[in-house]
Amino acid sequence: MPPDPAPPPVAWHALETAEVAARLGVDPAYGLDETEAARRLAADGPNALVEGRARGLGRIVAAQFASTIVAVLLAAAAISLALGERADAVAIVVIVLLNAALGAAQERRAERALEALRALATPSVRVRRGGTERRCPATELVRGDVVLLEAGLVVPADGRVVESAGLQLQEAALTGESQPVEKASPAMAAATPLAERAGMAWRGTAVTRGTGALLVTATGMRTELGRIARLMHEVEAPETPLQRRLAHLGRQLAAAALVIVALVLALGLALGEEPRAMLLTSLSLAVAIIPEGLPAVATITLALGAQRMLRRQALIRRLPAVEALGSVTTICADKTGTLTQNRLTVAVLDVAGHELDLEELLRPAPRVQAAPPALPRDELRVLLAAGALCNDAAPVTGRDGTPALGGDPTDVALATAAAFYGLDKRALDTAFPRVGALPFDSERRRMTTIHRVGAGAPAWWPLAGAAAVAVTKGAVDALVPRCTAVLADGALVPLDDRWRARIAAAQDRLAGAQRRVLGVAMRPLADAADPAPEEGLAFVGLVGFVDPPRPEALDAVRTCRAAGITPVMITGDHPLTASRVAAELGIADDGRVVTGDELERTPPEALPALVAGARVYARVLPEQKLRIVEALQARGEIVAMTGDGVNDAPALRRADIGVAMGLGGTDVAKEAGAMVLLDDNFATIVAAVREGRVIFDNLRRFVTYILASNSGEVLTVLLALLAGMPLPLLPLQILWINLVTDGLPALALGLEPGEPGVMRRPPRPPREPVLDRELTLHVAWAGVTMAALTLLPAWHARRAGSPDWQTLAFTTLTLAQMGHALAIRSRRASFFTLGARTNPHLLAAVGLTLALQVLAIYWAPLQQLLHTRPLPAAELGVAVLAASGIFWLVELEKLLRRRADRRHEGGR
Repeated sequence: MPPDPAPPPVAWHALETAEVAARLGVDPAYGLDETEAARRLAADGPNALVEGRARGLGRIVAAQFASTIVAVLLAAAAISLALGERADAVAIVVIVLLNAALGAAQERRAERALEALRALATPSVRVRRGGTERRCPATELVRGDVVLLEAGLVVPADGRVVESAGLQLQEAALTGESQPVEKASPAMAAATPLAERAGMAWRGTAVTRGTGALLVTATGMRTELGRIARLMHEVEAPETPLQRRLAHLGRQLAAAALVIVALVLALGLALGEEPRAMLLTSLSLAVAIIPEGLPAVATITLALGAQRMLRRQALIRRLPAVEALGSVTTICADKTGTLTQNRLTVAVLDVAGHELDLEELLRPAPRVQAAPPALPRDELRVLLAAGALCNDAAPVTGRDGTPALGGDPTDVALATAAAFYGLDKRALDTAFPRVGALPFDSERRRMTTIHRVGAGAPAWWPLAGAAAVAVTKGAVDALVPRCTAVLADGALVPLDDRWRARIAAAQDRLAGAQRRVLGVAMRPLADAADPAPEEGLAFVGLVGFVDPPRPEALDAVRTCRAAGITPVMITGDHPLTASRVAAELGIADDGRVVTGDELERTPPEALPALVAGARVYARVLPEQKLRIVEALQARGEIVAMTGDGVNDAPALRRADIGVAMGLGGTDVAKEAGAMVLLDDNFATIVAAVREGRVIFDNLRRFVTYILASNSGEVLTVLLALLAGMPLPLLPLQILWINLVTDGLPALALGLEPGEPGVMRRPPRPPREPVLDRELTLHVAWAGVTMAALTLLPAWHARRAGSPDWQTLAFTTLTLAQMGHALAIRSRRASFFTLGARTNPHLLAAVGLTLALQVLAIYWAPLQQLLHTRPLPAAELGVAVLAASGIFWLVELEKLLRRRADRRHEGGR
């Protein structure tokens, strides 16, 4: 990241526009000339965000070798090669390269998919240069440029508003506020918070209404968006839980391998064995302890999980994130657009004291009906029609190519509600052509449109006798004082104190439910040119708006709670709004909200205590979101952060799992996330968490399988040496078992579909190892059992003078591992309860492994390579019978566990 050459920031919002222009050396009415613009562009650089250092293919591949297990394996390969054992060395190197290729391919595929999601927000803008207006690439904007703003534009740089005609911006991507903010040019106090600086416009925010001119004060990485992007790049992404667990396991196994090498070498030399043979044997046993297949099987399992999640619209950018999702204990979710639909919606209408809840409109896609639903009162129809007439929403093409409405969210919500009840805005505009308008501004806090009443006015229209009508919407307290009548029962009646009290009570009731409230009024006009259309209005009714929660978020929160995961909502919105949304979603119902000011006042050492019981945060800045995540992690939590805005990016990167939205998310957020939701569906997070838990269970299965198998191999050699027997397994036979017969069943165990109730148990403790106490004991006794089952028939065969005793030991151990693989599919459920068909991959893997073992002992080329002999039918039968013992003993172990569980439950 290059250093920022910009001088200390200037409080541009605290300066009058004339002083801003003077400091920037420009006349806003004329703009910069092209020569000066080119000079500033050369000095400051393009108006673009500098992305983090790209992960090239070389870096991605190199990252696959950064593990203790791989380092030990490569050391073992080098020693084997130095001793002239090329076959051993090649076998080890092949599996290491396979692991690297699989991991690199998946991560590179994710990078390419993410690049395909990126799109330019504002490829070109209108600027005023040299006294004329022209289009200019957004990347060529410089400080002092005058950018012309209009509805639908994404602001391309930070700047001071110098002209405004009803200009409103939605700043949710930067501040978290979903409601558009009106912009004006007067100076404000220097201490004014960023979200309240009405005289400034910020890069990445969207113009929803009006027009204006922006005097650019910062471009590229000097903008607020650039500052956040820089902060994100400075945040170091932590290791995932899986990376930490596998690294810890690798260090343990590496230490064990060194001990085994020393022990076996010393024991063999003490018993008079040939030094070179003992060194090769010790090295083979060290390789046996190190699970060569573990990196490859882990990578393949995670890659297959990532592919399943991609089919569910979740793109995994970093492979270990698949498993880490299953470790999550806390989900920090941004409210706007993640937990809510980020679309203002009409939730309730109130006319003459009669309320109508519009629950159907709170759905993401209201049901398509053959006929519009009936309205209980004509006054409700009038209110909806008036809201659609006093309205600047316009048809646009939606993201999916279908027709939609665009413009100010309030106007879109009103027009959508009217259309749902059969009042199409285009038909209303035809029946009541607009002939004039008084635009909304912050001082008047209302908007008025004037319409001619055409011959096609519907029968339910109460003012059909008038030549024209003025329709006004705005803040209730700005509207009621201008009203002299109220629409009630189809007629205009005087607005007396009783009616005023009823309107005030209705407003308080709606506001108490944390709804934004708007009043609508109108006035019949004898002449459309009436000079005072906003005087003597007739009050029509109240409209309550809400940004509704996503329905899938409701289910997701419930599922998270059942799974022992704590959902936390973090937003830049008002505390009352945050509290209402949290209560509706079931995140928190105690009304407690921690604000950004509280976070700012809390010293770092006290933050973990503050976040311990907090579930809802409001008025939070990006840096504070990062502090929340770090405080939770300091408490030992595994934190996931979901979000789509620029304000989420630093916390997304710092969180154990950052989950960005693919459709509505900013490029900065997508770059920060370990996972991208391609459909922006919060419910996908639940599927991802479940998939993560299943994958970790499967990782445990194949780690248990591999370590039990490898311990069986080590103990077979150790016990044979202690018993005075020659080596029962040769070095290449040990590698054959590890690389060929272990790998396929281990991979198949990684494809188990998951046990019932996986989302009804609490998350694993963050520091819980891959092998807990129960599994460690299983590995120990299973390894001893497989060694005993292998050595007993081999010992008898050797005493009987059979030349096949080593091949018998080799085959018995291989078959025992197959029986073990079939038995450990579940910690509790019997193989016969699960059924063979629930994991056909395992049956195929066992069948293929058995076929390869048959080739190893009966096919001449492999006989020569592995030093095996063909087993007679009787000895093969002995091998099968002895090996089956491990299967039945594991089934007995699971039966005892089930009985212990029932006793434990019965004792509660």
